[in-house]
Amino acid sequence: MTKIKGVISLMRPHQWLKNMFIFLPLFFGGRLLDAWSWQVSIVAFISFSSIASSIYCFNDIFDVEADRLHPQKKNRPLASGVINKYTSYLIMLILLILAVLVTVFFGGKHKEWELAILSTYYIMNLCYTVKLKHYPLIDVFIIALGFVLRVVIGGVSAQVILSHWIVLMTFLLALFLGFAKRRDDVLIYQTTGIEARKKVKRYNLELVNLYLTILAGIIVVSYIMYTVSDEVIKHFHNQYLYVTAAFVLFGIFRYLQITLVDNKSGSPTKVLMKDFVIQFCILAWVLTFAMIIYVL
Repeated sequence: MTKIKGVISLMRPHQWLKNMFIFLPLFFGGRLLDAWSWQVSIVAFISFSSIASSIYCFNDIFDVEADRLHPQKKNRPLASGVINKYTSYLIMLILLILAVLVTVFFGGKHKEWELAILSTYYIMNLCYTVKLKHYPLIDVFIIALGFVLRVVIGGVSAQVILSHWIVLMTFLLALFLGFAKRRDDVLIYQTTGIEARKKVKRYNLELVNLYLTILAGIIVVSYIMYTVSDEVIKHFHNQYLYVTAAFVLFGIFRYLQITLVDNKSGSPTKVLMKDFVIQFCILAWVLTFAMIIYVL
């Protein structure tokens, strides 16, 4: 791995896919055809991606010794020795400054709120990396809150009022993905004896599988309730939103299959990038929902 590739790997650009949640308010708010809304949402996406990459740098610096013992994380640029700590700190600082400058000069009409959200996410994840990720349940809930903040900054930047449905569904889905990832940590511990987190012993397969089962059920039921609620039907002027529930149900079941049968839930982002079935479900859901909102 060359140094340039190491720097790119340190930033983990594939994880920026998570920041697509920033565009959800744009989609549900009916603003997909509004150029200004796209502009400020893209700016928020760039800022949040920079902040997230800065956190990833700090995470690799802080966990470098533990990563060297991990079967997969030992190949990260800092753990493998491709990049040193000084370079990592420099990149971390540059990314942080970039996020602030992009927001200040190109952000929406409520830049102060955008900066407040970015600061909250940054501080929360610094605490997560240093201490909180070692506390069972708290660790996954913090990850879920991070996704909620993505949606919130998307709403603030595009000036879209968020419904309680979008916040709730984002939080539940993030919890589901978070516990699926923790399941992978448990499997690694059981097969290698390596603790990816200090308190991984406080999880076991039975407990995590139970969490996933409960959350999968809640997500599906909540989504169906969302599609048939009078408030949503009135908002979109369409009573056929429930059709999209088929893609949500299939997608959740497919992810459970990957997690419980294939044992490949270590990185939700990589699962999404490699699994064509889930990609099809998401694409079909987006196209069907968009047709209902913007065409019918």
